[in-house]
Amino acid sequence: MRYGHFDDDQREYVIGQPDTPLPWINYLGTDAYFGIVSNTGGGYSFYRDARLRRLTRYRYNNAPLDVGGRYVYVRDDATGDYWSPSWQPTPERELDDYECRHGLSYTRIASARGGIRAETLYFAPLGETLEVWRVRVTNDRDSAAELSLFSSIEFCLWDAQDDATNYQRNFSTGQVEVVDGVIYHKTEYRERRDHFAYFACSEPLAGFDTQREAFLGAYRGWDRPAAVERGAASDSIAHGWQPIGSHHVRLTLAPGETREVNFLLGYAENPRDDKFDPPGSQTLNKTRVRPVIERWLRPETVEKGYADLRAYWDALLGGLRVRTPDQDTDRMVNVWNAYQCLVTFNMSRSASGYESGIGRGMGFRDSNQDLLGFVHMVPERARERILDIAATQKPTGGAYHQYQPLTKRGNNDIGEGFNDDPLWLILGVAAYLKETGDLALLDVPVPFDNEPGSEVPLYEHLRRSLRYTLERLGPHGLPLIGRADWNDCLNLNCFSDTPGEPFQTTENASGGVAESVFIAGQFVLAAKELAGIARLLERDGEEVFYRAAAEKMAGSIAEHGWDGAWFRRAYDFYGNVIGSGENDEGQIFIEPQGMCILGGVGIEDGLAQRALDSVAERLATPHGIVLQQPAYSSYRIELGEISSYPPGYKENAGIFCHTNPWIMIAEAIVGNGDRAFDYYRRLNPSAREEISEVHRCEPYVYAQMIAGKDAPTHGEAKNSWLSGTAAWNFVAITQWILGVRPDFDGLRIDPVLPADWPGFEVTRSFRGATYEITVRRAEGATSRVTEVLVDGVPVPGNLVPAAAPGTTVRVEAVIG
Repeated sequence: MRYGHFDDDQREYVIGQPDTPLPWINYLGTDAYFGIVSNTGGGYSFYRDARLRRLTRYRYNNAPLDVGGRYVYVRDDATGDYWSPSWQPTPERELDDYECRHGLSYTRIASARGGIRAETLYFAPLGETLEVWRVRVTNDRDSAAELSLFSSIEFCLWDAQDDATNYQRNFSTGQVEVVDGVIYHKTEYRERRDHFAYFACSEPLAGFDTQREAFLGAYRGWDRPAAVERGAASDSIAHGWQPIGSHHVRLTLAPGETREVNFLLGYAENPRDDKFDPPGSQTLNKTRVRPVIERWLRPETVEKGYADLRAYWDALLGGLRVRTPDQDTDRMVNVWNAYQCLVTFNMSRSASGYESGIGRGMGFRDSNQDLLGFVHMVPERARERILDIAATQKPTGGAYHQYQPLTKRGNNDIGEGFNDDPLWLILGVAAYLKETGDLALLDVPVPFDNEPGSEVPLYEHLRRSLRYTLERLGPHGLPLIGRADWNDCLNLNCFSDTPGEPFQTTENASGGVAESVFIAGQFVLAAKELAGIARLLERDGEEVFYRAAAEKMAGSIAEHGWDGAWFRRAYDFYGNVIGSGENDEGQIFIEPQGMCILGGVGIEDGLAQRALDSVAERLATPHGIVLQQPAYSSYRIELGEISSYPPGYKENAGIFCHTNPWIMIAEAIVGNGDRAFDYYRRLNPSAREEISEVHRCEPYVYAQMIAGKDAPTHGEAKNSWLSGTAAWNFVAITQWILGVRPDFDGLRIDPVLPADWPGFEVTRSFRGATYEITVRRAEGATSRVTEVLVDGVPVPGNLVPAAAPGTTVRVEAVIG
């Protein structure tokens, strides 16, 4: 069943009933100020870092699941009846109608009750560190209405980890100040007042509250606040305990009249110096921020800010537009998949409905992969991110698995030892160079571990990334896995010297001999990409070396990584093979089947096709391709966390959606267009909209995981939004199935289509030029592109050279 529908013209997903299976969320903000907002007004806001600069409080894993957010209450002062336009937090008060429209970096929620209609538009303006709530209240009655409007947010005491745990301190530190109706949250963070939040309203106030208990009342929740129930705020000032922000506005509306009330939630900083800020610095900065508040409380500023935001997305999405025979493909490529790629680029894996924003920062591996789906939209931001990531790399070529976005320092509690991490930097940089041709990036000095004085050109970071793998090879000539490879839960250096005794773990490459066939395939791909970069730099000797290293690793895979019908997964600490017919469980894994073929292993000798046939036979389900089979039925200490999950969930034979596009790409590489596109549609959120009661997550974005065939809830999604699934699916459909693929020397046109497609059209910006591409299939043709015309002139092969910036190039490609 459906809970809403796509409005393709407006680029919105319209939710028609509030009780979706799970909270269906959206993201506010595009650069530094961000927020999560659900279809019922839940969520929170932060500046740059979801842990260290959290503005508002949110409680994960609550009951109901989505509690706490940006709530507005409407009260009929004549009857005392009140309700929330977002349904939550007053779900027992029945609405006459309800609609939520999630758009690109904005959400609009509207509902009606008793002849009063209210609509709230939430968005974060471009270039500002604030969010706007534009509330429009309409009186649809035949008589005048006396109404009260209450806003509400709960302030977080900045460090979300400390906020959720250190109550003996926090209950004594909450501080607010109210000046001219603006509520300032100025709770000290680690004894330094260098930033504060503010909550403002465009209308004169009838009252306000800043103490949670004064607003809600003792032993009450957000569903029945005492202040709203009695129709009057108490002008409370928080001293410790739980600071909040709430404005009370009285409105008199004539029949048919609409009134607009704007609320602002924002972040500001004081000037930094070498000493604690002197008394009064808060007041000075409030004076400085006041013009910003006054400007954004004006209706005309809000309207323009909203229009500018939509124009921003027009420009971003205009760089790649497709017209195919499949509506779900067009919808995802042109709007929702691209949008998810931007959000995931901004957030990495740090803040969603499933990540609290506390435990994870920016992932080294994650962020490099996210570049793949984002670089064509805003390459300058991709460039900046590459330099940030590389600066966290260690001199060995190893990498911190994660880093904090605010400090850009490696996250020591995660550390290094995920031995696939360094190779992703090569793949991320290669994608950027193919898109932009910006070879100057390779000469930019970048430090190691952000240590001053350690700067070397970025190209040297890439060389050390490859060397990191070459210096850590196991007895089969395959890369050591370290703490884990892409699969964080496959921990093959876990072991126990004595049965029944606690396990030990070696978290670095030097302490264990477990080897990864997956990293071997990734190494082949990365070495070939680095060879391509060396060619551009005219470093002929290095190019030869990298290609030889790739060939040698491919030989090790053929000798020790092939199991007869598929690629093996790994060797564990004891030297036992993983992902083999020799195993009773976990005989075949998806990851090496995809990554080895992406690296070109097994193409010419037919191993790739045999491996993909095994995937189709043993791993494919109607809801996607599971990670491995058979599932592990019990915990196995020598495998680590993977076997701690029940069968069919997450890494234990779940459909880990991130890996599915690797198989789509592999099928395209060997020329299987029907199978590649079939796998694509199985995961496509728009194509799964009809089964929302099964899928449960949002039907407009990809999820990280779908329960596998061994699970009782096969087809149920979890961990939506922030996933490498977004970037890889975008790459699979646009660059390999549709086949419009940036290369070092131009734009390659190499589609591998389903047999029933007559063709398609693409408009794509590439290095400043616009390419209008038409692909058509000759009648009865089943092969790949056999003819390419550029502005009517045939070109050899399928590579279209880069054109001069500002020009428009017309490309015709024929599948012969």
